[in-house]
Amino acid sequence: RSTLSRSTLSRSTLSPLPRLFLSLMDCCGIELPRWLSWLSVAISHGRSLRMLSMLFFTQGSREQFENYYRNQRRKQARLVLQPHSNMHETLEGYRRYFNQIVFVVEDHILHTTQGLVNRAYVEELWELALSKTIAALRTHSSYCTDPDLVLDLKNLIVLLADTLQGFGFPVSQLFDMMFEMREQYGEILLKKWNLAFRQVLDQDNFSPIPVATEEEYRQFTSQFPFQDPELDKLPFPKKLPFSEFVPQIYSQLKEFVYACLKYYEDLHLSSTEIDDVIRKSTNLLLTRTLSNCLQYAMKKKNVGLAELVQVIINTTQLEASCVYLEEFISNITNVPPDTANATKLYGTSTFKDARHAAEEEIYTNLNAKIDQFLQLADYDWTAAQGGGAPSDYLSDLIAFLCSTFSVFTHLPGKVAQTACMSACKHLSTSLLQLLLETDVRQVSMGALQQFNTDVKECERFARAGPVPGFQGDTLLLAFSDLRQVSLCLSLLYHSLSFLLASLLLHLSLYI
Repeated sequence: RSTLSRSTLSRSTLSPLPRLFLSLMDCCGIELPRWLSWLSVAISHGRSLRMLSMLFFTQGSREQFENYYRNQRRKQARLVLQPHSNMHETLEGYRRYFNQIVFVVEDHILHTTQGLVNRAYVEELWELALSKTIAALRTHSSYCTDPDLVLDLKNLIVLLADTLQGFGFPVSQLFDMMFEMREQYGEILLKKWNLAFRQVLDQDNFSPIPVATEEEYRQFTSQFPFQDPELDKLPFPKKLPFSEFVPQIYSQLKEFVYACLKYYEDLHLSSTEIDDVIRKSTNLLLTRTLSNCLQYAMKKKNVGLAELVQVIINTTQLEASCVYLEEFISNITNVPPDTANATKLYGTSTFKDARHAAEEEIYTNLNAKIDQFLQLADYDWTAAQGGGAPSDYLSDLIAFLCSTFSVFTHLPGKVAQTACMSACKHLSTSLLQLLLETDVRQVSMGALQQFNTDVKECERFARAGPVPGFQGDTLLLAFSDLRQVSLCLSLLYHSLSFLLASLLLHLSLYI
């Protein structure tokens, strides 16, 4: 029997485990001196808890000891599973938090002690810890805006779940939590790629790519699946039809697919499931993010007709590349693209919509430019005699249209023809509106002659065929109403002049 007293044995000099045992003995009313030597032997042999429980059982305090131990472990679980306020800022914060989930120890105690803990208690404690862990992760992960940190956190959770599952603990809720996080991860990726797309579009010069050597040509065609046998035959230097944002956008799409794939690794999903979620995420990128970025690029103030024409050419090329993007996803997921119920990419519709929007912008901008020239029109409706040449504003306008339509040679034929017809109709309607304005109280023969000269200049422009593909005088029909009004006014003027002359003659004879 030892004569050591509590005052001579400071608990601060003992390791944490002996201090726990001293607290347990205090609770059960066991004097320290009697069991101190036994406790030291138990600790030194790594069997302290098992031997201590046996000691308490011999004292008839088994139930009291078990209850005290279990209550203390519950309190410890609640305490250590309280996350730090800044846990979400770094991966190390999450790692320190996970290190406190020590249920491997509980499993060891369950299998190495007799009656101290049982399976029901361990499962109850695990449910408590799991609910607190998931609540903490759900709260703190929502603050994260870095996709790399979310990805690292997912890998950390997978490691924790696989480890605990190996010891028989249910971890399905952890995997459910990771499936919830994938929505957040996807949104973060969309925001990141939104910035990437805008940067690419802001830096693009919207001009065909010049290539001086075979090496440069192969460099671009290796980034983007482009094939043009006719262009291959041309000597260097030559130009690719698209601008630099085409291969860069295509590369960004592939990088996005890789980023999605990284998250779904080790989540115990089938290849078909991974293929499906990647395609759905890519569709969101195409229909929401990229589509909005293309609209943003077309609405910028410094985007003119030449840039809009290049957008149409670029989106046509990207639309043709969608089949290669489908193959790329199938190759990394090992799921054939023609698999039943496979999600199809919406890339074709996305680029078609962007192209149609660019076409509408061309029509709108072209008409706005025509209006700017028409604002310079200054007809003298009382002029005694008209000039023999077209008005200066109209000559400048025709020159602008000829220059603009020469750029349309790379556009699909229907787009160029529609733009040309739309411009001619708008010009005809605007000229007619000038003639019929309420401010025009009278029109002299000289003014009609000048106006008729301008109409003839418009008709000459239409007959010249500024855009190929029109049959016969189809484009000339855009000015048919204007020609009829001009002729009617001229005939009316001559008729009135003749009538007035006849009336004056009769009056002179009568007088």
